[in-house]
Amino acid sequence: MQLYIYRLTPKYHFPVQFEDVYNDLRWFLSKNVLEKYGVSPERVCVSGNSAGGNLAAAATQQLFDDPDIKIKPKIQAFIYNALQSLDLDSPSYRENSHMAVLSKSLMVRFWSEYFTTDRALEKAMLSNQHVPAESSHLFKFVNWSSLLPERCRKGHVHTNPTYGSSELFQKYPGFLDVRAAPLLADDNRLRGLPLTYVLTCQYDVLRDDGLMYVTRLQNAGVQVTHNHVEDRFHGALSLLDLKIYQRLIDQYINWLKENL
Repeated sequence: MQLYIYRLTPKYHFPVQFEDVYNDLRWFLSKNVLEKYGVSPERVCVSGNSAGGNLAAAATQQLFDDPDIKIKPKIQAFIYNALQSLDLDSPSYRENSHMAVLSKSLMVRFWSEYFTTDRALEKAMLSNQHVPAESSHLFKFVNWSSLLPERCRKGHVHTNPTYGSSELFQKYPGFLDVRAAPLLADDNRLRGLPLTYVLTCQYDVLRDDGLMYVTRLQNAGVQVTHNHVEDRFHGALSLLDLKIYQRLIDQYINWLKENL
């Protein structure tokens, strides 16, 4: 097992965290290091949950685009991960906006502090008015009206985005960077990714990020195992409910054993 350590917000901002994780992965995937620790180069998985899942997804995309990395992960696995800060008004954000574990306002704060301590970005994100009109083409990658299953769209109306000023984007372009928002990757970038495991929870503001990624990966020809938990919320892999925790851990570990 390899644990990646990265510098934290609000002291450090993107892309520091991504670079920390990516540099660790580049080091770990070198032939000499794998041999030193007795790791088979054909049995490597990149995995993470929540913010760590964001970094794992972004780093894996970059690894498969990097010609200098000869040893690629065999599989990737994500547990209720954050994947985009473009549209913060998806059905899961609406339905779970006041969820105690991870509310919309808290998630927006986490997103904005990833890029800056300037509260202007947080305020714009909270009203979903932070993306400039010149970046409107990116919304196709997070268009939940076509990427979510019908049961999650039911009762929700997809509205055209209200664009924000270019000033925030010029100051903090990271929130539209694919290394911070892996869902913004085009199909060519997704097409070569490895076998994937995604766990999502119904009562989680990040639910739709995971669901949209499942759809986009599958549309790009990537084989995906999707474990959706109907009665859980963000942080389900905790010891708050030992039976649920054990069930989800067992499912995850069994998938790893079957595919590594």
